[in-house]
Amino acid sequence: MIQSNKIFIIGLPRTATTSLSVAMLELGFKTAHTAYTYQCFQQAEVIADTPVFYDYPSLDKIYPNSRFIYLERDLIQWRPSIRQLLKRMSKNLLVANGGFNPVIKRCFTEVFSPFNLTNLESDDFLTACYQKHRSHVLTYFKNRPDDLLILKLADSNSFLQLIEFLKLDDISTAQIQSGFKPINIAGKVTAWNQIKHPLKIESTRNGKIDKIDYQKLTFENGTK
Repeated sequence: MIQSNKIFIIGLPRTATTSLSVAMLELGFKTAHTAYTYQCFQQAEVIADTPVFYDYPSLDKIYPNSRFIYLERDLIQWRPSIRQLLKRMSKNLLVANGGFNPVIKRCFTEVFSPFNLTNLESDDFLTACYQKHRSHVLTYFKNRPDDLLILKLADSNSFLQLIEFLKLDDISTAQIQSGFKPINIAGKVTAWNQIKHPLKIESTRNGKIDKIDYQKLTFENGTK
């Protein structure tokens, strides 16, 4: 049976989801950066990025007593980074047949809607998408402050905030002082693929995905 409580990292792409995922591995959690198979959802204790940044309300119902980490990043840094990523992804997001898997297409085109190359050039559009997503998260968890951590990895005390949220009491001072490792620098987004760690959970099944049915996940998890 799938465990009922997980940790979901629900910040948008380019808010340091990979850096936090690597930190969670080193803290001893089975971690997946994106999840596209039932096995991944079954095995991972921590899941980041797609589809959780969009589907967190559904996953919250499926996995009761879970905790959520929303990542913030200064817009002046986030906008050019997400623009570069979205423009790189645009051909595979906009093609009617083929391209990215349907989960990626749905999550990105919904959050960045209407998704088109003209909008991607607009700072106002990207800012509105960021703020809308942030507003939805804060509204959803407004009566559940203990379930949500709002974290900006650039802050000097962010690692300590994470440790306190996770209620970990066996972390050394040196580990806290070392903080988060910068990952995916200079626009690169493939660093997670190079990570080798025994607790890393693969997002796909040798490149193949499942057509995730959240009702089936609910059934397997023993909830209704």
